[in-house]
Amino acid sequence: MNESTMFQLIADELKINVLQVKNTIELLDGGNTVPFIARYRKEVTGSLDEEQIRQVEERIQYLRALEARKDTILKSIEEQGKLTPELKARIEQCSKMQELEDLYLPYKPKKRTRATIAKEKGLEPLALQILAQEIMQGSIEDYATDYLNEEKEVNSIEEALQGARDIIAEIISEDADVRKEVRETTFSSGILQVEAKKVEGRTAYEAYYDYNEAINKIVPHRVLAINRGESESILKVTVDVDVERIQSQIEGHYIKNRKSIFLEQMQIAIADSYHRLIAPSISREIRSALTETADEHAITIFATNLKNLLLQPPVRGKMIMGIDPGFRTGSKVAVIDATGKYIEGITIYPHPPQNQYLEAKSKVRNLVEKHRINIIAIGNGTASRETEQMVAELIGEMKDSQPVEYIIVSEAGASVYSASKTAREEFPELDASMRGNISIARRLMDPLAELVKIDPKSIGVGLYQHDVNQRRLAEMLGFVVESCVNSVGVNLNTASVSLLRHISGLTSRTAQNIVNHRDSNGPFKNRNELKNVDGIGEIAFEQAAGFLRIPDSDNALDNTSIHPESYDATKKLIKKLAISDIKDEGKRIKQKLKESHIELKQLLDELGIGEPTFQDIIENLAKPGLDPRDEMPKPILKSDVLKMEDLKEGMLLKGTVRNVVDFGAFVDIGVKQDGLVHVSQMAAKYVKNPMEVVSVGDVVEVRVVSIDLERGRIGLSMKIN
Repeated sequence: MNESTMFQLIADELKINVLQVKNTIELLDGGNTVPFIARYRKEVTGSLDEEQIRQVEERIQYLRALEARKDTILKSIEEQGKLTPELKARIEQCSKMQELEDLYLPYKPKKRTRATIAKEKGLEPLALQILAQEIMQGSIEDYATDYLNEEKEVNSIEEALQGARDIIAEIISEDADVRKEVRETTFSSGILQVEAKKVEGRTAYEAYYDYNEAINKIVPHRVLAINRGESESILKVTVDVDVERIQSQIEGHYIKNRKSIFLEQMQIAIADSYHRLIAPSISREIRSALTETADEHAITIFATNLKNLLLQPPVRGKMIMGIDPGFRTGSKVAVIDATGKYIEGITIYPHPPQNQYLEAKSKVRNLVEKHRINIIAIGNGTASRETEQMVAELIGEMKDSQPVEYIIVSEAGASVYSASKTAREEFPELDASMRGNISIARRLMDPLAELVKIDPKSIGVGLYQHDVNQRRLAEMLGFVVESCVNSVGVNLNTASVSLLRHISGLTSRTAQNIVNHRDSNGPFKNRNELKNVDGIGEIAFEQAAGFLRIPDSDNALDNTSIHPESYDATKKLIKKLAISDIKDEGKRIKQKLKESHIELKQLLDELGIGEPTFQDIIENLAKPGLDPRDEMPKPILKSDVLKMEDLKEGMLLKGTVRNVVDFGAFVDIGVKQDGLVHVSQMAAKYVKNPMEVVSVGDVVEVRVVSIDLERGRIGLSMKIN
């Protein structure tokens, strides 16, 4: 398969133009990043978005790997002297790795098997004679007797026939067409049978103690749950299929003459081939394929949730207090200013005895008054609700003198950050226990800037994230972080190394070099000064510049996502429309364009740019410095506490979606336990995928439908009317 054929195949699969595929792959091969291509090469790609570009990238990598594998296999079979024109043609026509490996199976170097031992005993001619099924007269014993050989340990007619059948069984098991048909039949009509292997008390897998479901209908999250139960030796899993049907299918390939004296030997060999060789192999393949599909599904959900979490709107211009709750070692308190700078921290014990509780409340009050705190962010871990009770009481007491609000913030991954190298470098003077509360406060101030410091797997918005393919998970989550950071852009003069290293074209080393240069030379005055940083050459500058903002630059365009390569065109447009100040007149640019009555094609020719770039320039001039997160719903701030015991069925509440999974969404309604909106309770119509209805961070109105105080479970519904 040549490159042109690959391009056409990808174009057909993704339903895009072949030229879009060709141009995109050339850009990727040239070292351009996906965010850069999506944002600044729209004319070349036909405005493909990041997801489409990544799909093109994944498919070309797969197809190129397929071609490389074909070359290796063809060379191997040719060296064995077994490459026929027909086999070569079939190999070259393969479009899937599985088909290719099936064809290679008979020629693949293997360990000694029952078939190879039988061949060593000289039984291959007998096997081929049985396989041919041409003999219709005489007795089997007459033909098998010729192969008796004490030296080769063939001492009986049955041993000779057994060895011959072993050879036939292996031939059948390595037949690509047979394997394909058995695989398809098993997948389309097979049943996954699950039963309890050992049961000691109640487990999370009770639903699967006696369970079966069609292989082609089982949903991903059930596959992952069953896999986990099996890995913990609680469940036993088997693949059940209509054996008679499959053996009949195999006979259709290999029984050529029912009058042959070897018919029964063939039928025994076919049954043995299926039960001993084909069925276990196909079962493993089917289980592996189910797991791979389930992994990909779970990873996609995790990635979507992570993206929505990272793009939560920042809380700007507020003095924030972060509290990391705890019992034994107390609750850690930190104050940060509107820029995220750490101001002061203390430890409190906001739980009984009474004198300890009152002392904690007094200390927090002093900090709130001293630093004019606007919002208190409380982590949702151990002692969270006790801390919330104290904060809500304090807010009530201060409502006339100083209005303060609070919010419960997910602290998932805060402990990971606290002990990380990044945290130690940021706060070398603080111990790990004091760093988590700073992270909690900063997560409210700027979720993206803070959460990029943490391994995405520790952020807690997925399902079975520790069970899925870890390499693929890390790869996908890395893509998400990169996409979010670049879609928002970062302030070149304030961004941390953790944030900068995700910018298109930058690495951990060049990100550190930028911070070092900033520390040594002061703030960057314009984007062009980025070229003075060690390691930032023309290519890195081209890839990165458009995603880096400088609000106080001597060039107003440096605070937009307009790329420096388009500055000349932008300046021509500004001059043509007589705009003197972007900040003041930019919002009127669309009106000025309309009033100018300039023909678009003529204007584009004058500016020397394509229409997609032109539209991006217009949007950026209209809203310079726009942060896309500001258009998202703001977090729900509270001033009083709600306990689980306060809930009543039918109660209407507002909550924030914390996690979305296959079977529904978990919503924080302000009590200790998140409530579950089951997928059946999301809308009046049938909902197949919860993500079609809600996303992490959404603020939704819900109705309480069930309360289980003993198990700490809350059922919610979004069907309000």
